[in-house]
Parts: sequence; structure tokens; C-alpha cells
Amino acid sequence: MSFLLPETGLLFWMLISFGIVFFILRKYGFPVITSMIDERKKFIDDALLNAKAANEKLASVEEQSRKILENANAEQVRILREAVAVRENIIKEAQEKAEVESGRIIAVAREQINQEKEEALRDIRAQVAELSISIAEKVIRKELADNKERDNYMNTLIDEAFSTDKSQE
Repeated sequence: MSFLLPETGLLFWMLISFGIVFFILRKYGFPVITSMIDERKKFIDDALLNAKAANEKLASVEEQSRKILENANAEQVRILREAVAVRENIIKEAQEKAEVESGRIIAVAREQINQEKEEALRDIRAQVAELSISIAEKVIRKELADNKERDNYMNTLIDEAFSTDKSQE
């Protein structure tokens, strides 16, 4: 018996055992294994297709997000321009209102100054008239201190009164 060469009987039964195992595997084992490999291949192919579709969707979403960002930036610029225009308009209106109000205040102040001026002139005239009467009274008292002068002055006034009445008729 040699360790390198098997005996023919052993070789025969090994061949028959191998054939039976091969037949069973071919009949029941290989179809299951090949179907599992096919399913796995199909799953991988589907996963690759889904990944490709997902990449395309991602690119589409990125493009849409870029467009949305561009639109948002454009809208932001538009809103900022409108805000600046509104601010300038409000400032302009406030300045116009301030000018109108200051003109009104100045007109009222001028009117008040004119009224105060007129009042002061009336007051001065009244004081001048009062002073004139006071001075005239003192002068007349001094002149009329003498009875003779008083009689002459009264006669002159009466003559003037009669002469003005006759001239008016």
C-alpha cells in the first residue's frame, strides 16, 4: 500500500460519492446558489441605477437650490433698493413738512412781532399824548395863573369857537 497512490476500490467509491454529491448539488444546490447570485447581481444593478438616479436628482436639486439662491439674492437686492427709496422718500417728506412747519412758525412769529410792534406804538402814542396833556396842563396853569391873562385867553377861545362855527355854515 502506497501513500501516494490510492487503491482502485477506494477510487471507485470516491468517484461514485463525488458523482452523487455533484448530482445533488447540481439538481438542488447550484440553482439556489445561481439564483441568489442573480438576485444579488440584480440588487447591485438596481442599486447602481438608483445611485445614478439619486446623483441626477442631487444635481437637479443643487441646480434648483442655486437658482433659488440667485432669485433670493435678486429679491434681497430689490427689497433693499425699495427700502432705500422708501427711506429717502420718508426723509424728503419729513424735510418738506419741516420746511412748511418752519415757514408757518416764522409767519406766526412775524405776525406776533407786528402785533407787538403795533401795540408798542399805540402804547408810546398814548404815553406821548398823556405827556403832552400833562405838559399842556402845566403850561396853561402857569399862563392862567394871572386873572387878566385867563380872561384874555378865554375870550380868544370863545372868539375862535364862534368863528369856526360861522365858517362851517
